This record gives sequence, C-alpha cells and structure tokens, in this order.
Amino acid sequence: MKIAATYQNGMIFQHFGHSEQFKLYDVENGKITDSRVVDTNGQGHGALADFLAKSGVNVLICGGIGAGAQNALAEAGIQLFGGVSGMADEAVDAYLAGSLKFNAAVCCSHHDHGHGHSCGTHLCGADKHGCSGNS
Repeated sequence: MKIAATYQNGMIFQHFGHSEQFKLYDVENGKITDSRVVDTNGQGHGALADFLAKSGVNVLICGGIGAGAQNALAEAGIQLFGGVSGMADEAVDAYLAGSLKFNAAVCCSHHDHGHGHSCGTHLCGADKHGCSGNS
C-alpha cells in the first residue's frame, strides 16, 4: 500500500491543488517501510490526481480539496481523507492506527463558490468552510 500526504515543512499542506510536494509512505503489514518527499513539478489540480495514480498511491491524506479534485481521485481509485491538519507523519500513523480524524464532507473554499455548485451534500458556503472544512 502507498499513502500520500500533501506536504510542506513537515505539515499537511492545506490546499491540495497548490501542493508543491507530497510525502509518500510505503506500507507493508500496517507498518511504514519507507517514506520520501517528492516534488509535483508545478502540476495543478487535475494533474495532481494523475500524478498520484502514476505513483501508485492508494490513500491520500490532505487538508482542503475541491470537488473536481475529489472526483478525479475517486476515478483514479484513490481513497481520500481530507480536512486533516497537523504533522504529516503523525497523520499517517493515526491512519494506520485507525484513529485519523478527517472530514468526509471537506470542500476547499479558496475558489469562488458564489456560482452555487455543490460539494458533497451541501452547497459551498452554506456550512462551515475553510481549507480543512473545519473553519
């Protein structure tokens, strides 16, 4: 299994589409066997899902993420755990322990949401929003 976390200075980066780095974790038998930080080489929203899929990622842990990127990840078969903050290594450890706190309805609010599209089961802007969906 391979887990990716949006990454900046040891922390979960809070805007998926602007991620310049991911930390990738190789996991066997529930234990991290290897990890490394990789650059995205300036790729944007849609290309990042493809970047992760080509890297063999099964699970993504991130902060805020928009609906389009969520759909691209789902199409690539990558399980999403959004709305996460804090240290990347600690988040992955929590995921492996089954105790990761995440927001299944995360929707990034850095985009103009005045046009009424929906993120998940609610209209963007109708509930609490921010990069992690928790502000």
